[in-house]
Amino acid sequence: MNYAIIAAGESTRIKTEGLNTPKHLIKLGSEYLIERIIRIASENGANIISCIINENEPELKEYLHNNKFSVPVKCIVKNTRSSMHSLFELSPYNSEEPFVLLTTDSVFDEKEFASFINYSTEQKEVEGILAVTNYIDDEKPLCVRINEKGLIKEFGDSKEGYIWATGGLYYLNPSIFNEMQYALATGINHLRNYFRLLINKNYRLRTYHFSKIIDVDHVTDIKKAEDFIKSIKAKEIK
Repeated sequence: MNYAIIAAGESTRIKTEGLNTPKHLIKLGSEYLIERIIRIASENGANIISCIINENEPELKEYLHNNKFSVPVKCIVKNTRSSMHSLFELSPYNSEEPFVLLTTDSVFDEKEFASFINYSTEQKEVEGILAVTNYIDDEKPLCVRINEKGLIKEFGDSKEGYIWATGGLYYLNPSIFNEMQYALATGINHLRNYFRLLINKNYRLRTYHFSKIIDVDHVTDIKKAEDFIKSIKAKEIK
């Protein structure tokens, strides 16, 4: 199975709060965020990982180039206009079979992730599975409303009136790239708006529920994520 990682953000919020380290090289315990997401991918069926990063964080490029991982990591270094454009840059490496798309700043229960992958690989009648959580602590959440068949019928940019928000983890069929040229020609930006386009064009997107997914966007989120991981490990010990 192919995995793709979007790590092209420039860590703007974190850096304005006084932390000069690229967000992807923030440590949770003994692991960098980017290291953690690569490890989890390798433990859940990844044959190869394509990862896009920006041109303005050379330390991240150096880290990815100088470290050996348990699966090959193809690094694309390019500044992109939005997360949607980052996804499109990854398309040549993920156009032949279903793939998993991840963001580095999503922190989740690894056992739930393994169940998400197992579930998603069995869903043959949809074009995508999006991880969602009812723990909504993001200042710009992408919320979803689901119909009676369990398919996403609507996305929302505010948590008001919604129960579930996406968590930056996706299992996608390469058929989603069929709308890439249309999106580029019509000026669509951001992954959330591309997902809106897909459901408007009758692509079938389903959800998979996680208990909690923390989006590490601010310095204060680092401790939240560390505490969350500690709580998971404490439960496992019991």
